[in-house]
Amino acid sequence: MEIGLTLSLPRDELTVPVARRIVDSAMSAIGVDAGCASDVTLALTEACTNVVKHAGPADEYELEFKLDNSSCEIWVKNFGAADIAGFSTSEAAHDAERGRGFQLMRALVDDLHFVSDEVEGTIVVLRKTVTYRPGGLLDVAANGAAAKR
Repeated sequence: MEIGLTLSLPRDELTVPVARRIVDSAMSAIGVDAGCASDVTLALTEACTNVVKHAGPADEYELEFKLDNSSCEIWVKNFGAADIAGFSTSEAAHDAERGRGFQLMRALVDDLHFVSDEVEGTIVVLRKTVTYRPGGLLDVAANGAAAKR
């Protein structure tokens, strides 16, 4: 099974919780474990917030979400040029007021990287192996298919 959705959103702070709720609802409906879904939605929140606050001149951004039997992948595209080589890869100081978003995303997902594309702008890519709760849609589908054999 695979689901995917794409959201085109205005670059406004109010869109961040909307994106988070839509992705969280999709994961919950499919049966992703609550802890795993929480990690994904928090990383997504950080990525979207960074785009809203720091992206180039574009008026909107796009979020692509894909979920399959074993993993999810999120692409947050800002349609603006950014110098990804200039992104800080070092850890923020313990008393820093800002700069912890990348650290947080790295801690929550299995893979975080950035892509710079002439057409699609700067893309934050998040990947995480997902776990499903017992009795969820995938669990029922897998056990139902096994029982029919």
